[in-house]
Amino acid sequence: MCEQKLSVFSADYWRAARRELNNPRVLAFSGLVCAMAIVLESLPIYLLGPSLKIYFSFLAVSLGCMCYGPVVGMMAGAIIDTVGFLLAGYGEPYFPGYLITAMLSGLIYGVMLYRQKPTLPRIIVTRLIINYGSNVLLGSVWKAMLYGKGYLYYFTSGLVKNTTMLPIEVFLTWVVLNAAVRQGLDRKFIHKR
Repeated sequence: MCEQKLSVFSADYWRAARRELNNPRVLAFSGLVCAMAIVLESLPIYLLGPSLKIYFSFLAVSLGCMCYGPVVGMMAGAIIDTVGFLLAGYGEPYFPGYLITAMLSGLIYGVMLYRQKPTLPRIIVTRLIINYGSNVLLGSVWKAMLYGKGYLYYFTSGLVKNTTMLPIEVFLTWVVLNAAVRQGLDRKFIHKR
């Protein structure tokens, strides 16, 4: 899938991730990923009433971050959050905390999946970090700041929702990313050789 393995702790890894911004194919693909994520975010599936629904935008974001890395992933997360809010803000004021969460998710997906084979353990760890670290811990802080019911209320409700959704998200992410690798998506459309 990639020509050389670099450690996420090396400067070469971050230089390579930064160089993705110079590739017009990467920028075009990241624009497509942003558009797909925004559309998928507007089409949730309700599982158990209005309180438990699944959004499929994470599939587009994980696919994109696997191909173009954490630097472009953070930028794409910021664009997805901002444009998504402008298109469907539901009458609420813009809150920059959700921008931080979206950028952090792009960073996590990028660090965990960029230049790596999307194995099931890697995807499980990635989804655990995003679901519990980003969505539950940070999301509870943002909701408590916005709505004022208290951190523990949002923490427990977020914990239940993210635990319920975790197996579905892991399975779908694994299927989509492995299908993309089998089709050679990163070689065909992103890194032309």
